[in-house]
Amino acid sequence: MQERPSRRSFLKKAALAGSGVVLGAAGLNELSPKIWPEPIVFEPNQSYWAKSQPPQNPPLAEDLTADVVVLGGGFTGLSSAYFMRTLSPQKRVVLLEAKGCGNGASGRNGAMVLNLTDDRYMQLGPDPAVDKRIYDLTARNIQTLSKLSAITGIDCELETNGALQVLNTSDDVRDAQLYVQAARSAGMPVEFWNKQEVASAIGTGLYEGAFFDPNGGHIHPMKLVQVWKAAAQSAGAEIYENTVVTHIEEGPQNLVHTMNGVSVKAKSLVLATNAFTSRLGYFRNSIVPVHEYVAMTPPLSDQQVAQIGWPRRAPFNDSRTEVIYLGFTRDNRIHIGGGSPSYFFNNGVGDPNESARHYGYLQRELVRLYPALEGVEFEAMWSGIVDWSLNEAPSVGRTGKYNNIFYGLGYSGHGVNLTSVFGRIIADLEAGREQAWKPFPFLNASLDYIPNEPFRWLGAKTGLAWYRLTGT
Repeated sequence: MQERPSRRSFLKKAALAGSGVVLGAAGLNELSPKIWPEPIVFEPNQSYWAKSQPPQNPPLAEDLTADVVVLGGGFTGLSSAYFMRTLSPQKRVVLLEAKGCGNGASGRNGAMVLNLTDDRYMQLGPDPAVDKRIYDLTARNIQTLSKLSAITGIDCELETNGALQVLNTSDDVRDAQLYVQAARSAGMPVEFWNKQEVASAIGTGLYEGAFFDPNGGHIHPMKLVQVWKAAAQSAGAEIYENTVVTHIEEGPQNLVHTMNGVSVKAKSLVLATNAFTSRLGYFRNSIVPVHEYVAMTPPLSDQQVAQIGWPRRAPFNDSRTEVIYLGFTRDNRIHIGGGSPSYFFNNGVGDPNESARHYGYLQRELVRLYPALEGVEFEAMWSGIVDWSLNEAPSVGRTGKYNNIFYGLGYSGHGVNLTSVFGRIIADLEAGREQAWKPFPFLNASLDYIPNEPFRWLGAKTGLAWYRLTGT
């Protein structure tokens, strides 16, 4: 089976383009982080989901000593804090969030709940039995989300009607058929759907077929943030918001300094900062922070819903490199995201003019798929950074001079589900329970090297230009 066209191939080409220049300018690449330190700036979450952001806790106001300090109040950080307190209730766990919990990718994503990891989604690894273990692990985690929603009494609108990757070309169909055959042989309950089955399920006949995972689904991301925050606090984690971390002093006891002028000392530190991780000086050469764009319609009328014909309401993404993904909310809104991502120099903030171009593209794509929505304007439009690794493989593990810094990153579009899987793993690693996770390829996985600025920017721009030119 050939490697499917994807963001993976874009990122590889972008890195190669940048690395080619680096070979002739190694000195500048080495000095770059000092010449261009990344700005510690956090754009506000302006998504539709942000209306459901939980009330914010007060900021940190005094120096603290804890057993664990978690940086980041998204899915990874909140779930790590929850699992740590559940596993070791005697430990003091302190979580610091720069804005409000869910301000980053956790609270403004495309709401698809996917199984596997992105490097193994629609492409088996060298050992199918490992893929099956990862599939089972992520499928069980969706059940955990459902149980926690019930325990906290917060309805996160989790719908497990399955998820599709719809196929744009006959080559995609052939690859999907081969994948489904191999995956089913390995024990995964995935299916191949033909053109008519897809049209009946999602209401558009523009696709040649689909890969269907019956255990995938759709969620309200910010309400899931509510679930994890409530669970973490109920377990005894202390959460401080509007507390920006400026730098970290590593040691047997890590010292975390904040913009508030106060600090937290803790033996164990968790980097749950996703695409913002490089701003603290970590994993700068491991992930690409790219801007994704999403938009949401107003609630559709019953007549419009009937005209569209999306009875199963299963979310879907297409098989193009510049992927488009859509979902259908309980209150009859359609959200659409994706297309060409953006990269801004030195992990900078977005450009409103570029955003407008992307939203126009998403509007045209929505009408192309569903002509009945001609004239329906978006009610909300938003963008923000997410973290991608070059081969779309994630990594979770420990790092640092004293081996007491824990992390999870490189989710590459699978973060709604995978983040809390990694939160559980981080808690186990911190407690010295690593053995159970050694068979999984993402444990302490080394991520492919990405050059520093300006070579990263040159590579990203080259890769994006190539895909726009070739239309892949």
